[in-house]
Amino acid sequence: MTNFDERVDRTKTPCEKWDKYKDKDVIPAWVADMDFKSPPCVMEALQKRVSEGVFGYTAIDDETYDAILAFIKCHYNWEIQKEWLVFTHGVVSSMNIACMAVEGESVMTTTPIYPHFIKAPKHAGREVIAIKMKEENKRWTLDFKAMEAHITPTCKLFMLCNPYNPAGTVFTCNELEQLGAFCLKHNLSICSDEIHADLILNDTAKHIPIASLSPSLQECTITLMAPSKTFNIAGLQASFAIIPNVKLRQKFKTIMGSMVGGVNLLGIVAMKAAYLDGDAWLRELRLYLAHNLQMVQAFVAKNPTLKLLDQEATFLAWIDASALHVNNPYEFFLSFGVGLSDGEAFGDKNFIRLNFGTQKDLLEEILRRMQKAMDSLKI
Repeated sequence: MTNFDERVDRTKTPCEKWDKYKDKDVIPAWVADMDFKSPPCVMEALQKRVSEGVFGYTAIDDETYDAILAFIKCHYNWEIQKEWLVFTHGVVSSMNIACMAVEGESVMTTTPIYPHFIKAPKHAGREVIAIKMKEENKRWTLDFKAMEAHITPTCKLFMLCNPYNPAGTVFTCNELEQLGAFCLKHNLSICSDEIHADLILNDTAKHIPIASLSPSLQECTITLMAPSKTFNIAGLQASFAIIPNVKLRQKFKTIMGSMVGGVNLLGIVAMKAAYLDGDAWLRELRLYLAHNLQMVQAFVAKNPTLKLLDQEATFLAWIDASALHVNNPYEFFLSFGVGLSDGEAFGDKNFIRLNFGTQKDLLEEILRRMQKAMDSLKI
């Protein structure tokens, strides 16, 4: 059994998450970075590799390829081929490359959304067609009517986030089939960010890679995956794109080759170890995160001026604070010692995003401070 309650003092090493509020009485609960140690299998593999003492240019071995293929087949029943894989430094750089690889004047995506879904098309000189997600049956979902109303002939790419960041939705097979039909009808390629695919917290939800639904969708989709969020190894900068279409894959690789070098060798070591031997740890992690989510849901339930729709995945809670009538919800909770993500960066300043991927006692303190903030409004 893994002790996810074990506190790790992350202030002793450079750390983006904890350094943001250094020397302040603020608990960081913002960037998508968990506070747990990575699986023992990952740490052991890294220690073994470091002990060799030589860190030159490194090729990706067949065992790494096999580990990825087996993991995706086991978890998502999707049989991919070795040659479809393109290794990258991270999903963000991959999104930027995808926007350059697919021709067209505009890109469609949804909002609120992880900020780089808006930034990446703009970096590629593309217009962004941002479609608001809608609330339906107490969860966030796609608004197909709005998508049809706003699609243009010059739009050639749809950027999908599944599971959805920040709202935690895992799109159903029916939703993905509808989206797939929409993209095929309008001749859109798809860039699907599936970095949170392994972090399903609800037994009724199931992650389905959209490319796995049909040969047609497989041919027009760039699927982005990584072990970084799942096994808390984001700092090792190793991810991959799955691109079955030969021409699209070559275009992606050509653009990437002019900007990005080889993947971090320790990232590859960690990736292989995680995919080969990390499943038991991952099952325990999901249970721990699901319990933490219940704590967040209980807190919101006690405070009816806050709102949190049903969540099926990720360790990030998208909380509607519009009914608080404070000038800035992020600044409001920050003044009580909690550093959340400001919803404005995702497309709605009335929301806050809470990272609950941390130790139970630390989450309890976060929620205690947030409750103190809520109580201050009643005085």
